[in-house]
Amino acid sequence: MGVFAIRLPDVGEGIAEAELVEWHVKVGDVVREDDVLAAVMTDKAAVEVPSSVDGKVLALGGEIGDMIAIGAVLIRIEVDGEGNESGDTDTPVAAPVEVKPEVVEAVAKPEPKPAAKPVASSAAAAPVKRAAGTKPLASPSVRARAREEGVDLRQVPGSGAAGRISHADLDNWIASGGIQQGAVVRGQNAGVEEVRVIGMRRKIAEKMAISKRQIPHITIVEEVELSALEDLRAALNAKHKGERAKLTLLPFLMRAIVEAVREQPELNARYDDEAGVIHRHGGVHVGIATQTPNGLNVPVVKHAEAGSLWDNAATVSRLAQEARDGTIKRDELSGGTITITSLGPLGAIATTPIINHPEVAIVGVNKMQIRPVWDGQQFQPRKMMNISCSFDHRVIDGWDAAVFVQKIKTLLETPAMLFVEG
Repeated sequence: MGVFAIRLPDVGEGIAEAELVEWHVKVGDVVREDDVLAAVMTDKAAVEVPSSVDGKVLALGGEIGDMIAIGAVLIRIEVDGEGNESGDTDTPVAAPVEVKPEVVEAVAKPEPKPAAKPVASSAAAAPVKRAAGTKPLASPSVRARAREEGVDLRQVPGSGAAGRISHADLDNWIASGGIQQGAVVRGQNAGVEEVRVIGMRRKIAEKMAISKRQIPHITIVEEVELSALEDLRAALNAKHKGERAKLTLLPFLMRAIVEAVREQPELNARYDDEAGVIHRHGGVHVGIATQTPNGLNVPVVKHAEAGSLWDNAATVSRLAQEARDGTIKRDELSGGTITITSLGPLGAIATTPIINHPEVAIVGVNKMQIRPVWDGQQFQPRKMMNISCSFDHRVIDGWDAAVFVQKIKTLLETPAMLFVEG
């Protein structure tokens, strides 16, 4: 028998280290070649690391959340034959990492969150864990008293055999500070859940911190009437139903952005803070902020200026689905020059979007609703929506930001102008 060390491979992004975000195995597991051992997070995406050998896991090279250097030992596996490390006692093998119970749970069942870690709670305040449908054990006199006091015995800890509840247990429960809710006394929940910030959540946190720390934001909120655009969108979808991608508001907004930055190229740019250089791009690469099970991703529609409404609609739909599935390519998560963010039907009246560093502008879409609009003689129901646009005030002056917002407003309110050349 020998020991085979699998090292963290170079994932091809020119990085020196990656964050360990998930173990798919634990010490003692038997693995086969090509089985996924772990997942690591780079600056752009999660990467799975497969096994290159058959064998039994001897040691793990880190804990969830650790930064692992490229080329460092990720895992050691006992294999038939010599392996690639000496099995002699003179060559120490890293001691197995003690995997915490909550980490094992996260590996075995990635969907549920880690169990809460109560740091301070009294026995009288913690509900008894009983199997579903199991009645609490108590004498008839205890049950009668609980009914009189309005206490749900399913919530009361029992100190007796098999969790049997005594009068003393009932006294302690009532005196513990339970809060009366209707006819039921419920105990205080003193638990505190610790959730380590790792993986995609950590990357989002770092990105947002950089954006807010380094970029002085200016945000402009403007009201836009979308009645004409919504009528046009509905007509186009009805005409091409089943033949072309369904049009949402986003392709129209992307077209409006393309037209607006043609007159103001300084908005379609990336700012290199360290070099003090603004890179104005000819191609309009629109990032679409997308919520996924793993957190916020920003897939990028490259060269939106070259695509039709339907081309861009199809690309947005594909990228959003791949981002949610975790199958999106790394190069489709980078290179944006301006971003659109939307909360969809959950959107508020107004938001203050955070710029996607190192870009210099972001366009926020808020909730659409019917509002009364004064037409000079009377109020008319109109489909209205606010747009919230944030700008890097180091690069974009307030006047230029206002001009951009008004251009977007004009194009969305008169959608025919989106298709007029020149």
